[in-house]
Amino acid sequence: MLRKCKIFVAKTAGFCFGVDRAVKIVYNKLDNRNNVVTLGPIIHNRNVVEDLEARGCRAAELDEIKAGQTVIIRSHGVSRDVYAELERIGAEVVDATCPFVERIQKKALEKTEEGMTVIIAGDADHPEVCGIRGFCSNESYVFSGPDELKELLGKLDADTRLCVLSQTTYNKALWEECRRLLEELRPDAEVYDTICNATAQRQAEAEELSEKADLMIIAGGKNSSNTHKLVQVCEKNCRTIHVENGRELREILEGEDFTDTRFIGISAGASTPAYIIEEVQQAMSEMLNNVDEEFNFAEEMEKTLKKIHKGMKVDGIVTAIDANGEVSVDIGTKHTGYIKPEELTDDPTKKPEDIVSIGDTIALIVLQTSDEKGIVELSKKRVDAALGLEKIAAAKEEGTVLTGVVSNVVKGGLIVTSNGVRVFVPASQAVPRGGELDDMLKKTVEFKILEVNEARQKAVGSIRAVEREAREAAKSKFFETAAVGDVIEGEVKSITDYGVFVDLGGVDGLVRRMDLSWKRVKHPSDIVSVGDKLEVKIKDIDTENGKVSLIAKKETDNPWEIFKNNYEVGQTVTVKVVSLTSFGAFAQIIDGIDGLIHISQIANQRVDNVADILSVGQEVDVKITEIDYDKKRISLSIRALLPADDEEADDTVEE
Repeated sequence: MLRKCKIFVAKTAGFCFGVDRAVKIVYNKLDNRNNVVTLGPIIHNRNVVEDLEARGCRAAELDEIKAGQTVIIRSHGVSRDVYAELERIGAEVVDATCPFVERIQKKALEKTEEGMTVIIAGDADHPEVCGIRGFCSNESYVFSGPDELKELLGKLDADTRLCVLSQTTYNKALWEECRRLLEELRPDAEVYDTICNATAQRQAEAEELSEKADLMIIAGGKNSSNTHKLVQVCEKNCRTIHVENGRELREILEGEDFTDTRFIGISAGASTPAYIIEEVQQAMSEMLNNVDEEFNFAEEMEKTLKKIHKGMKVDGIVTAIDANGEVSVDIGTKHTGYIKPEELTDDPTKKPEDIVSIGDTIALIVLQTSDEKGIVELSKKRVDAALGLEKIAAAKEEGTVLTGVVSNVVKGGLIVTSNGVRVFVPASQAVPRGGELDDMLKKTVEFKILEVNEARQKAVGSIRAVEREAREAAKSKFFETAAVGDVIEGEVKSITDYGVFVDLGGVDGLVRRMDLSWKRVKHPSDIVSVGDKLEVKIKDIDTENGKVSLIAKKETDNPWEIFKNNYEVGQTVTVKVVSLTSFGAFAQIIDGIDGLIHISQIANQRVDNVADILSVGQEVDVKITEIDYDKKRISLSIRALLPADDEEADDTVEE
């Protein structure tokens, strides 16, 4: 009796969704109509093809097709030219193209029509790749790996807009190398991860098994691309055998000594039916004389076929994020899950990469299913919203301030996304008077919850409630701590004829026009504008009425202090005449300080009309003859600087 070793069959082994769908389509058509052919072998598996031929369905080439025949397009898909030719011939077409291949074909057509050049990672001679290229409306290229990609990029013009796709069965490890190379050499390229999830999972699981195994058995057709890639993945880690069925396995391993074999792994390509995998498993078990098994293949297959329905909650593992922000998810079935960008989040400031990463396990809800296409549309934001609504309801009860991003401007208000919930904020609760709703878009705001309707999963919030509370708190603190003489900075909030209102943070203070500047002020708007930062000193506080008087003019700018420090009686200065009166002229000494040149001090002779001698704007030299700081009066004299006139010396001039 040989020592028993473990046999483990990969859960992802065998038919992928697309192949399974194509084979079922063929068998169904055979039951209902005659003269059915497949355009090329339906799958790369000799056992299946031979069985179909025995039932009367043969694989035909395009030039063999006759009018009236039912032609089944295999899962690899074909080019647009082939569809056109089949229509010309008059054949009835049944399209079994894998839905995932169809998505790549549509992407190739869409991007080339936008003027982009499509380059494809894969085997240039593979039917799937040929079909994809047949959907490109301009020239396309194929590369097998990083070296060919680098060479291809060197040949293409730097301004060529690139769309990069991959064959569904392309090697995942090679694809990651290619992605890194593209990020380095052509970061502007649009890269779409179009490796079939089932393929990626099958390769990953096979590699993991091969790292533990003493022997890996890969079941599948000799001309199956994805089966060969499984062999390549595994043979780097352990001895790997590629067989088509159990009979071939027995032939290869007949007489082999398994005494030191502890672990055997089995996987299979996407074109390998379940009965072949069971046959291989059974053959290996018999050769080992194993009686009990570690793995029930039928049970595991049943798990992957479990029903998915709309509204169902599932857990998924993120497998890819494409250039359009669509997230691919493995939900543990033969289906492929997709999350559209709009179902990932309502936060317009975040990219998909900010929310999920490849390998993350996330909670999701099913929006739509298509068993025919093997696709499940999922939503993360709706799960988040359900959980978030609980937080929103708690925030209302507790009066908590929440943070969110304005995701939309709608009629009558804003939509703010917080905790995955769309909260409506009415315009009256959104912005200060005079503000614009559109200015709030994509801004992060704080708000409070006013209403919650859990049944309808809706909530109403207020941004202004937070602002009001903040102002009230700031106002209370101001009156508790502020004192006359304090110097603080505020923002000009509004301007009137008599002064300026300054926001001190919760409290508005008034700077009267006379306290705004030492200069003459015709109107406060000549000095400041709304929104200006202004340093002010508290002149008076009326706590009872909540009023604050302010002074904006600084003592250091007081022109009288400047005058006192720089001028004295007897000093000669140059002044500018600023106004004329019947009794003299006022002249500016420095900005803010005027002196009077009395009519008697304008000239040596008698002056009847000041305007005969002086004019506004004229500059003259004068002597300071008197300074009265208490009354803030300064007397100036032109006459004191003139030569004495004896004849006029005794004349007196009445004021």
